[in-house]
Amino acid sequence: MFGKGRLLTTAAAGAAALAVAACGSSSKSASPKGSASTKATELTGAGSTLVAPLVSIWAPEYQKTAGVTIVYSAIGSGGGISSITARDVDFGASDAPLTEDEFKEAKGVEQIPWALAATLVAYNVPGVGNQLKLTGPLLAEIFLGKITNWDDPKIQALNPGVKLPNLKITPVYRTDGSGDTFAFTNYLSHISPEFKEKVGNSTQVRWPVGIGGKGNSGVGTQISSTPGAIGYIAIAYVLENHYHYALIQNAAGKYPVPDIETIEAAASAVSSAPENNAISLVDPPASAPNAYPIATFTYVLVPYESPKAETLKAFLKWAITTGQQFGPKLDFAPLPSSIVKIDEAAIEKIKP
Repeated sequence: MFGKGRLLTTAAAGAAALAVAACGSSSKSASPKGSASTKATELTGAGSTLVAPLVSIWAPEYQKTAGVTIVYSAIGSGGGISSITARDVDFGASDAPLTEDEFKEAKGVEQIPWALAATLVAYNVPGVGNQLKLTGPLLAEIFLGKITNWDDPKIQALNPGVKLPNLKITPVYRTDGSGDTFAFTNYLSHISPEFKEKVGNSTQVRWPVGIGGKGNSGVGTQISSTPGAIGYIAIAYVLENHYHYALIQNAAGKYPVPDIETIEAAASAVSSAPENNAISLVDPPASAPNAYPIATFTYVLVPYESPKAETLKAFLKWAITTGQQFGPKLDFAPLPSSIVKIDEAAIEKIKP
């Protein structure tokens, strides 16, 4: 159930980028806090673990294309927001859009949706295979501690013919500031008024029950080592590591398999974006019957003024266009053309 492929790939790519930066340290561009030049041979970023597998592919591809090193630290969305706020990096990355207070604290930062993925619900139930059916209200009850056993009649009713064990359910959640937490709690808050009132929607919340893990890998380790565990993890990590995952009922009453097509269907249900580009894809309407209900954009966070503006703009333009071709094999859906247009306009706002 627990493989290593993509986690090792991501780590190796990150190590390679760091090695390249170290080898060129004598001619390395100045950090974001001090260079007056708009040209650079290196960009540093930090944040989202969800987008890390894609960035790990982008980095070597973009170096070959443009001769620019991308050094990225997958420290979670909360860390990405903090890092760009402090201007410790050239760009941050978050699966959660900034709050009004975070925008104010960051002082001159915009968010640009640059990748499209999903958060999955993985579980470890001995003797039970893949793709149990679950609903949003039922998930809310599990993570509120109201449904506590896998053979609960509500779960059994959704899965006739599946022999569910008399086994305690152990919810698993992220302990760090996480865009996956934002997406998952956003979905459950849409579905359950009680969950919205008692837990709410944020990158970090106070969970009433369960155990925590840091990062997608930490949650994955907890799930794989705890019989009866259930938790939320980015799609790339779930599929690469062969976790069992649930099919979640959407507003049309369907149970779509999370994949490129069903993630795209969720994004296609959005017709416009607000001024700050914060776009919620969870719980799409019944008019999108094939849409997976916990899809999410992930955002790059960039300052309006950057000493590396020219280099940063070129990389971002590449990422939202040419870079999208590397997404599907990592379970990222290509950005809709409408979002690309919004992104291109946002990128043009970056100045030296």
